[in-house]
Amino acid sequence: MFQMNRTLTYKAIILSWLEIKEFLITLGNIGQDFSNVLKYLLTFKIKTKEVIEQGKRFAYDSLPISLTIVGMTSAIIAMQLAPELAKQGAGDYTGMLSSLVMIRELAVVMSGFAIISMVGSSFASEIASMSVTEQISAMKVLGVDPIEYLIVPRFIAGFIFMPVIFVISALFGLVCAGLVSNWTADLSILNYITSLWHGLYIRDIFIAILKSSFFGATIALISCSCGYAARGGAKEVGLATTKAVVWSFVAIAIWDFVFASVFYL
Repeated sequence: MFQMNRTLTYKAIILSWLEIKEFLITLGNIGQDFSNVLKYLLTFKIKTKEVIEQGKRFAYDSLPISLTIVGMTSAIIAMQLAPELAKQGAGDYTGMLSSLVMIRELAVVMSGFAIISMVGSSFASEIASMSVTEQISAMKVLGVDPIEYLIVPRFIAGFIFMPVIFVISALFGLVCAGLVSNWTADLSILNYITSLWHGLYIRDIFIAILKSSFFGATIALISCSCGYAARGGAKEVGLATTKAVVWSFVAIAIWDFVFASVFYL
């Protein structure tokens, strides 16, 4: 019995150590890749054509799912919120609450989730496939730096084009919330539009845009870094993609907490 317990304890310790080791290695790879990206940014070695090409993936490929997620979520919230506010005689505050929720949190976070699902996973699997099939090694042999060619353009595209997705999604979400409020609680569209700005300030919009830029850059960096570190075969491509998605979700939650603590605490 003692031998069995010792064996189970030993296995638990080894498993925990392997998980911690994997965490530290992944974190180190991301940090190293970020320092290399920063080196190219500071020396202005940027491939504009590649940035535009990757920007299309951010601003076009993920837009439908972003609009769907943000629109449906805002509609569900308005469906539950508007009738209750109307019962309390506070229906005119529906627009204000919708704009606060949409601009500060909902639109940027939900858009980030959509970007992770559509773009981040694509980045990770694409670069991981290149890594396991020795395409990245071939680039190095030819004198092409994979960081400059693969990661830097995606990082910049995420930083620049994620706010575009956020702005469009937020506007669409507010429209959906207004229409649903009118449908479920018979609230005037004019009153809804008027109340949008009662509790929302330009400062909130700028903070949300800055947060979305950080989200986009972080998703691109983590996805590319996890894919770049993949070694082995097809199984490693799937593992790298899964790791990129999980780490991106966690990173968004951390960034969201940091921004809330810095600007709203």
